[in-house]
Amino acid sequence: MGDVFNELIQTSGFANLTWKHLFMICLACVFLYLAIKKEYEPYLLLPIAFGILLVNLPLAGLMSGPLGDNPGGLLYYLYKGTELGIYPPLIFLCLGATIDFGPLIANPIVLLLGGAAQFGIFAAFFGALMLGMTGMEAASVGIIGGADGPTAIFLTTKLAPHLLSVIALAAYSYMALVPIIQPPIIRALTTEKERKIKMSQQRKVSRTEKIVFPIFTTIFVALVVPTAATLIGSLMLGNLVKESAVVPRIAEVLQNTLMYVVTIILGLTVGAKAEANLFLSATTLKVIFLGLFAFAIGTAAGVLFGKLLCKITKGKINPMIGAAGVSAVPMAARVVHQEGLKADPSNYLLMHAVGPNVAGVIGSAIAAGVLLAFFGG
Repeated sequence: MGDVFNELIQTSGFANLTWKHLFMICLACVFLYLAIKKEYEPYLLLPIAFGILLVNLPLAGLMSGPLGDNPGGLLYYLYKGTELGIYPPLIFLCLGATIDFGPLIANPIVLLLGGAAQFGIFAAFFGALMLGMTGMEAASVGIIGGADGPTAIFLTTKLAPHLLSVIALAAYSYMALVPIIQPPIIRALTTEKERKIKMSQQRKVSRTEKIVFPIFTTIFVALVVPTAATLIGSLMLGNLVKESAVVPRIAEVLQNTLMYVVTIILGLTVGAKAEANLFLSATTLKVIFLGLFAFAIGTAAGVLFGKLLCKITKGKINPMIGAAGVSAVPMAARVVHQEGLKADPSNYLLMHAVGPNVAGVIGSAIAAGVLLAFFGG
């Protein structure tokens, strides 16, 4: 009886627990707390955290590949959709069905703000190279500055899959912290007078314009940056489904059911890459630091370019909307709106900030395409 009990203990997960496993399990519980109690990006942080928990339970084998008579773990097969770059474009497809490009079409100059905010990506890229990372790793870390989780996951699975979990966690953590990170940067770079600038009411965008926009954008971007076609094409197809109004049931599925299904599978499989031996390294600290640096630089670049446009247009553009150029939709636009209300309770900037915000989604996808073209082989 004693031998049986001993064997049971030795073959249990308890006997195989290491301090690294315990640390990752505790970390997973912290992220679960933040997702559930604090509601920090719960739709993705919750499944990511649970994926971390599952993969760091010894002997569970959920990420094990097929071996002999063992067919492999469930998460091993679900991860194939992440590894092959299937889930992020599906997220973009669903995201496109929720986006309104009207504010961008009405004021196309704000497209430049969406582009300026991507400067953080390339600043972090060169910073990562200086810290000894490879070109592929640096590109994957830099994309955090775009504040676009699916794009970060898509590029990282192509270039540096061993960094996937930490990059995904950093990207979504900083997106959740937009209301904390951005306001100090915005206030430091703008004057009270600039923050009080009111922008004129936008013109009404026709249905024809909204239908032509995703078609034209897909053709143009795919011809200029072919490697961005997967993400941009998915995003614009989703938007065309919504704006065409001829398939409302499909639009509804994209906006709700499919979005939630893909999100939970993507989050779970990304978290499952956070195995203790891979996650606990000096590289992880570099990624976390560089991700914050990229996000801060992207916000600052957007605001500074907003100040330039403010001068060029003789005060018609509030420079704060440049901070919304990072593609954290719609959090960044809301932060800008709140800062406008603090400066002047009658200053409504939300719809004006949405323009650079959705431009940032396009910008980050193009930036990812450029990096993929250089380092994708």
